[in-house]
Amino acid sequence: MTLAEDLALKPTLHMQRVFDAPRSLVWRAWTTPEAMVLWLGPVEWPAVSVSQDLRVGGEWRACLRSPDTGQDLWQGGVYREIVPPERLVFTFKWDESHEDGPPVDTLVSLTLTEMEDGQTRMDFVHEGLKSEQSLVGHRHGWNSTADRLEVWLAANQDET
Repeated sequence: MTLAEDLALKPTLHMQRVFDAPRSLVWRAWTTPEAMVLWLGPVEWPAVSVSQDLRVGGEWRACLRSPDTGQDLWQGGVYREIVPPERLVFTFKWDESHEDGPPVDTLVSLTLTEMEDGQTRMDFVHEGLKSEQSLVGHRHGWNSTADRLEVWLAANQDET
């Protein structure tokens, strides 16, 4: 079975968000570790470390930390497709067992579309999740992360 066939059989998260920010700023948020560490992760697990080798085949890593317990959750993957400033595809895998057992490779794809009013639509897909429980957890995590991204974008509008 190919990776594509395997991913197609598992739960998939689809999310669309419109940000009041130019596409170039949204792209920079996703592709600059110094920016990404400021918004990545849900509110209860914000990132404390992000590294990227932004090239096809390059790796990314991030550490999320609970402010309540100090526990760390590491995640990472490999960039599969990079089309500035519109498309980013990368694998995603937790380092250790997470919400429903041992980690598995999943695939995240995001497409950024510049809209006529200067806003940016982000179409986000996370494929290959292990279970419905994993889908629910990732839906919460990615939606909270997108909320944090929206706040970061609003605070950094003058940097475009």
